[in-house]
Amino acid sequence: MDSWPEFLESNWGREFVAGGIGGTTGVLTGYPLDTIRIWQQHSADKGSALAILRHEGPCALYRGMLAPLASITFQNCVVFHSYAILSRAFDTNVAENDPPSYKGVVLGGIGAGFIQSLVISPIELVKIRLQLQTKTNTKTKVQSCCNKGPLYVTRNIIRTQGWGGIYRGLGITLIRDAPSHGVYFLTYEFTREKLHPGCRKNKDESSRTTLIAGGLTGVTSWISCYPFDVIKTRIQAESKYCGIFDCYRKCVKQEGYHALWRGIGMTLARAFIVNGAVFIAYETALRFIYDNINDHT
Repeated sequence: MDSWPEFLESNWGREFVAGGIGGTTGVLTGYPLDTIRIWQQHSADKGSALAILRHEGPCALYRGMLAPLASITFQNCVVFHSYAILSRAFDTNVAENDPPSYKGVVLGGIGAGFIQSLVISPIELVKIRLQLQTKTNTKTKVQSCCNKGPLYVTRNIIRTQGWGGIYRGLGITLIRDAPSHGVYFLTYEFTREKLHPGCRKNKDESSRTTLIAGGLTGVTSWISCYPFDVIKTRIQAESKYCGIFDCYRKCVKQEGYHALWRGIGMTLARAFIVNGAVFIAYETALRFIYDNINDHT
């Protein structure tokens, strides 16, 4: 196919393929831990995760994975490509072959996070609904949804709540993702440069550097936005909350401020593993594509 090499020669093509590979690697690596995080955020019962595992087995950890896995290529294309464009758009003084300044990195990350929220909000809504379904209520619609999968859940939301229902939680998703993506990309670029000076320009860092920088990137960004993620999970999981402030007020009143940090340990462990894997896969894919393009030119 003559157009495929031309596609990979473009920044859009490289970011699309490498971002998709990195994102898919992250989903496959960290989805079980993500499911446990959702269980912990949603329930005040510390033993609920273990109870579900005992009742349903390890397969419960992969419930709802199809929705994010099916969309991960496009989602990561949006994030990495938007970041690549915006980080330079906010830093017009940078030379073509030089990396953007840290100011450009932060602003580009915020913009990429904002754009990503529009894509990921409906996906996470469906994913959370699937992750929280159990097989214990055999006479309810929850059991039916669990059997039907993400398409059934999506149709059910649209049928009962309208098209606006599929974007429930969009506001808190924007609040969570836009600033945290600024932190995300800043941490990655700053850490890799400190571990391997000059690598931002030369692109010659080791896999160890990429793994550590990527892992710390995930940890730092999650710490910066975790309470917002807890509120987002609860808003998307149940319809009893009228909005962000209503959810925050009820959570704090009923369970205390510590509820906003429930599941943080599992989340940070997952974040280090997943984001280390994401950036290794992403950087490896970029190098592979670039080397193959040069070999054929």
